[in-house]
Amino acid sequence: MLVLAALGLAVGSFLNVCIYRIPRRESLLHPPSRCPACGQGLRWFDNVPVLGYVLLGGRCRACRAPISIRYPIVELVTMGVFLLHYAVFGWDALLAVRILFACAMIVLFAIDLEHHLLPNVITLPGIVVGLICSLFVPPGLLDAFIGALVGGAVLWLIGEAYYRYSGQEGMGGGDVKMLAMIGAFLGWQQVALTLVLSSVAGSVIGVLLIATRRGGLKNELPYGTFLALAALIASLVGERIIAWYTGLYA
Repeated sequence: MLVLAALGLAVGSFLNVCIYRIPRRESLLHPPSRCPACGQGLRWFDNVPVLGYVLLGGRCRACRAPISIRYPIVELVTMGVFLLHYAVFGWDALLAVRILFACAMIVLFAIDLEHHLLPNVITLPGIVVGLICSLFVPPGLLDAFIGALVGGAVLWLIGEAYYRYSGQEGMGGGDVKMLAMIGAFLGWQQVALTLVLSSVAGSVIGVLLIATRRGGLKNELPYGTFLALAALIASLVGERIIAWYTGLYA
């Protein structure tokens, strides 16, 4: 558990690099980590997950510019996701696949929240990787293929229908590809659950924004963030939720 927690923190540190650099189309390997304000390179001990942020007091050592709280949050969330997946799947081949999927969801969540962007460099290869992994672990190739097809088609049809009705874009292409990726990893049943959970979460948040007068019907919500959260829930406990729901009609 301790080794897995440490690994989660280290991977979370790398995910922060992805979150910052992918939208800016920067290399993930070069240059080494540096302050975005002054460009000063970070020392190795400044890069220690969470602890480095605490010791620096949340500020750059050189210019004292504030460092985003996102960095330790992502590292701690990634550690928690690693441990939760271990608790659910144990030491099984599926554990590695679902952790890989969870890392992609964390990156997509953070990028879409900040930039309203779901990069093709993650979603398109993610579809392929999910289908390949399904050859060896659940849900199996057929379910994964149907999940990718249904996931992409459903959101595309919703977006197309809204566009024809209103003349405005209602669903971005990134959301379509992201849900196809989710279907490739989790299968068609879990992609249906993800769509329901994300829609409910998005509706609740939208109503709260309107009720508190912090937004209106014209405000654009980053739907990819809701998809990512719903997909993580589906990955961890989706089968139990579906079994509970179908049991109501048994």
